[in-house]
Amino acid sequence: MSIFSFVKEAGEKLIDLLTPGNANASEQLKEHVAKVGLGNPNVQTTVDGDKVTVTGEVATQEEKEKILLALGNIAGVASVDDQITVSGPGPVVAAAVFYTVLSGDTLSKISLHFYKDANKYNKIFEANKPLLSHPDKIYPGQTLRIPE
Repeated sequence: MSIFSFVKEAGEKLIDLLTPGNANASEQLKEHVAKVGLGNPNVQTTVDGDKVTVTGEVATQEEKEKILLALGNIAGVASVDDQITVSGPGPVVAAAVFYTVLSGDTLSKISLHFYKDANKYNKIFEANKPLLSHPDKIYPGQTLRIPE
């Protein structure tokens, strides 16, 4: 279990998410995660200032990482405290590297950096679905999964 840092000013803006005393913050986060196609009834969230804590159980390491990114890539969230356990059967998969997009980055440029081949950008795109809708739609401050 770890705490992951994110760029607080980057990401989708969810109205009132981090307003002090917002009793609906956890529900807003659950709806956001479901909206990007990662809804899981076994995962719960709590908000404390600009930190989101996520608990529960998922089937795969990939699902866990995507939920962490869906929560962290929200404007106003500076960190996500990962308390999720992976319960699914099968081989243990190494955690992906998380990369924060810089101004001027493209998936091809990121692919060249990590894989020494710009044409492997689709591997990064596929690893970040459904969080990414198109390979050209990334933004500075966004955090992406970079699989091995």
